Amino acid sequence: MTSQPTQGKVTDIQHGQLSCPVYMIEGGVKDISQWSHHLSGQVLIVTEDQVAPHYLKPLEEALTTLSSVDHLVLPAGEATKSITQWSSILDHLVSLNAQRDATIIALGGGVIGDLAGFAAASYMRGIGLIQIPTSLLAQVDAAIGGKTAVNHPMGKNLIGAFHAPKAIIIDPTTLTTLSERDYRAGLAEVIKYGAIGDLAFFEWLETNAKALARRDPVILEKAIRHSVMAKAGVVARDEKESGERALLNFGHTFGHAIEALTDYDTFRHGEAIAIGMVMAARLSEHHGYAPSSTKQRLEDLFKAVGLPTTLPESLGPVQMIERMRLDKKNRDNSIRFVLLAALGKAAVYPIPEAEIQPAFDMD
Repeated sequence: MTSQPTQGKVTDIQHGQLSCPVYMIEGGVKDISQWSHHLSGQVLIVTEDQVAPHYLKPLEEALTTLSSVDHLVLPAGEATKSITQWSSILDHLVSLNAQRDATIIALGGGVIGDLAGFAAASYMRGIGLIQIPTSLLAQVDAAIGGKTAVNHPMGKNLIGAFHAPKAIIIDPTTLTTLSERDYRAGLAEVIKYGAIGDLAFFEWLETNAKALARRDPVILEKAIRHSVMAKAGVVARDEKESGERALLNFGHTFGHAIEALTDYDTFRHGEAIAIGMVMAARLSEHHGYAPSSTKQRLEDLFKAVGLPTTLPESLGPVQMIERMRLDKKNRDNSIRFVLLAALGKAAVYPIPEAEIQPAFDMD
């Protein structure tokens, strides 16, 4: 690794017959020279009110050579990922008389990426989408893979579609304005890639946890690149989540229930997923799938980067299990969990409700 500025394509993600390039460009919000050819028609930048003050004006100035550019600024927060705000994007496109060659630029974190992506998938049965993720979680996970969705009051991401973007632009400089809490929340998804499929990467993260927590640029770039490549490979092999891609949901069955039961305003997504991964590791050990050291190593790494690892006392097994029954990954009324056989190796297991309790037992 070097500390030289990053300029160029990281990889191409295959979505069936379509190929989506992922660029990592320092200053990529302002420097559109490598990716502007992916734009067409009416361009609508969809962003939120915490990102807009930093990056909306530079992006619009970079796009001044295009004839039709508009923007829509939405409130920050998980509550924005709703049918109401999805409809507001569609209304805005209609008011612009946007045609089928239009392009939405999703400028923001995972909420904006999912919401704007679903609007792009829906408008006129699908228009162009460019993802410019500005949070670590979005750069390593949410913006990669073509999943788009909004939440339903009864569950997270229950309404959505697969819609591949034309391009993904990762600008590492956007992380400089990310809050400490949001940055650390993004590390949960980085750690997940090591936990489910790459022991060597997990061990590298253990070794470099302090550097990663303080945003060392060389270590951070390597973590982002590895995460992007890991997810790109999974998506190429299993775009519609019929097999291997389900492993990316490690910790998410518990984590999504935690988010929903706390009204999406107590935990960041990554924080809830970190807790969920520890619970899933505990369940893995209880059922004899994983060695007894697995949960502890995972928990220690989360703590080293400042992430929570314990379920709040206000949440118990009964309400959690009831909420998890609604998880869209379930089949035949069984609750499906991604569990660990060891660090670096995961599989999907249907677990009877009566055998989930050990995940809630505190050590």
